[in-house]
Amino acid sequence: MLRADRTIAAALAEGALQPIRTEQDWLEQAGLRFSVRWVSSLALKDRARVDTVTARRPDFNPFLPPEPALTVAPLGASHCVVLNKFPVIERHLLIVTRHFEDQCAPLTAADFAALASVVGAHGGLGFYNGGRIAGASQAHKHLQWIPSGADGVARFLPPLEEGAALDNPALPWAHAVVAVGEADWAGPASAGEAVREAFHRACARLGMPCAATPMPPYNLLLTRAALVLVPRTQEKWKDVSINSLAWAGSLFVRDHAQIDGLRAHGPLAVLTAVGRPR
Repeated sequence: MLRADRTIAAALAEGALQPIRTEQDWLEQAGLRFSVRWVSSLALKDRARVDTVTARRPDFNPFLPPEPALTVAPLGASHCVVLNKFPVIERHLLIVTRHFEDQCAPLTAADFAALASVVGAHGGLGFYNGGRIAGASQAHKHLQWIPSGADGVARFLPPLEEGAALDNPALPWAHAVVAVGEADWAGPASAGEAVREAFHRACARLGMPCAATPMPPYNLLLTRAALVLVPRTQEKWKDVSINSLAWAGSLFVRDHAQIDGLRAHGPLAVLTAVGRPR
């Protein structure tokens, strides 16, 4: 993480990285607590999308190659780690394929190994927005990571059973949870294979293909304790975009009116509307 911190400091100094400015509120329902943040960088991200269409060629790809000032380090032969130019949380990292692969393509052994190497070394939460309907903002395949303390996924998990694919009966949306054992993190290769196997078990429980081209939309979350898989049916609830972090209790909005809407409707109903009913 020292290299990431040095890259962050340098990128902020030269303006390549947008600083985070947030306001935070909390919503509670059925004993679950959701963080709701208004993030100024989301508005900047919208502006950047418009600029991409109007000032650059329509097929512009920010990851091919990534900005040098945002590039942290290579990660194996197939990936590199870059800073999220529009971070929603401090130390928000992207794990990007060096060559173009579509965000709706199946995750490969190299993808699982890359994500597992970061989670295994640093803990925190790894996640993947499987396509636009799952909240992905770029078509180039990129996994993501945020540090420990920035998510609350543990409070959504049922009691874990080693090797079993199960769910939390208190949650109204379809999902699967597979425990990842401490022994699985002994090395990057074994960790990547253990995560890949957990993903396959989660897909089987949900009746979802694990290697279709394209894959159906889904959100994937990974900690050192468990893998969580959530199939998706739509990108937004009204005008609020929902990505993987929502299933870890973190929602992001562009203005205070959206917070009022989430509070009135209830976060459990919001997530059920964009997921798949049980």
